[in-house]
Amino acid sequence: MNEHAPPLSATSPPDRNRPPLRLPGGPALRRAAPALAVFAAVRALGLAALAVWGLAAGSSPHTLLSARWDSLWYARVAGGGYGYQVVLANGDVHSNLAFFPLLPWLERAVAAPTGLAYGDAGLVVAWTASLAAAWGIFAVADLLYGHRAGVLAAALWAALPVGIVQSMAYSEALFTALAAWALYGVLRGHWLWAGALAALAGLTRPVGAAVVAAVWVAAALARRRGERSWRMAAGVVAAPLGAAAYVLWVGARTGRGLFGYLDVQGGWGNGFDGGWAFARFIGSRLGSAAFPAGLGLIAGVLLVLWLCRACVEQRQPVALLVYGGIVVALALCASGYFGSKPRLLLPAFPLLLPVAAALARWRTGRAVAVLGALALVSAAYGAWWLNGSGPP
Repeated sequence: MNEHAPPLSATSPPDRNRPPLRLPGGPALRRAAPALAVFAAVRALGLAALAVWGLAAGSSPHTLLSARWDSLWYARVAGGGYGYQVVLANGDVHSNLAFFPLLPWLERAVAAPTGLAYGDAGLVVAWTASLAAAWGIFAVADLLYGHRAGVLAAALWAALPVGIVQSMAYSEALFTALAAWALYGVLRGHWLWAGALAALAGLTRPVGAAVVAAVWVAAALARRRGERSWRMAAGVVAAPLGAAAYVLWVGARTGRGLFGYLDVQGGWGNGFDGGWAFARFIGSRLGSAAFPAGLGLIAGVLLVLWLCRACVEQRQPVALLVYGGIVVALALCASGYFGSKPRLLLPAFPLLLPVAAALARWRTGRAVAVLGALALVSAAYGAWWLNGSGPP
């Protein structure tokens, strides 16, 4: 896209003279190379900070990245399949059915020929996926707002305070890669590509529903504009198949039908209550010695809501607004694991596009200084976080 071309608006149709969508490579890779280089540099800084912190604290960065928290659950699925569960003292049941299968499948696929442990295979998948995600974020921002904004969007995603999760054996990087490229397919009007990637995103995390909704809404708007094709119909049909297949399989395995997966999540204390539990959690902090933490949470929520408004004012395409809005709603309105909310917001990359577009208008030195400061804060916070409470 030309640097000075106007961005696609929320109602702009895809380019009807678009070329066929090809696998990334060649000129596309060269165009994305600056974004990938900056992304890799920011993440390398985060890993270096974690290594230094580990030396001082006597902790193992390798263990923190590949063999703690959810990483262990994914590795157990990869190694032994589903059926493992832990019964807590209060009677709650933590079942590994809560974890969607695509990341464990990929861990197994990497481990089989290489001999790597499943956790290490998860790191290979996550690091590869994080580069693919950065590329997808760049591609979306480049298409809408130009090359400079694309590079900055990828850099901002790397420099998020919880960006260290992109380097862990977690599913956020894999999901974000699939979501970003699915949305790129939607913006270019390549419905088969978008539908297939949406189906894979639905096999990765429950929030895959956000990608499905984005494909469906964009297709409905395109149909209203008069665009009809078998490719669009096939993409619309394919989009929910991944999530539907896994949820139905869990329902059959548990004997609870459509409610089976909800029961599994309930055993983990997860649910959707519109944010009431999160509001009470913040209120409990405001009424205790953790008052500053409560204020910080309020500031964080307000920042997220402000960014959502900025996305609307930026007139982002409807597919991005739908996707970002659902990711934010599911993250903020879930009833459990309040410490996970920043991590759950990691895939909401459309929130970064107004900031990237604004930074793109700055002088290079000023933009680099801001990004450098954010990268340093992200590196320090990530090292402190993983050596503390970490991402549950």
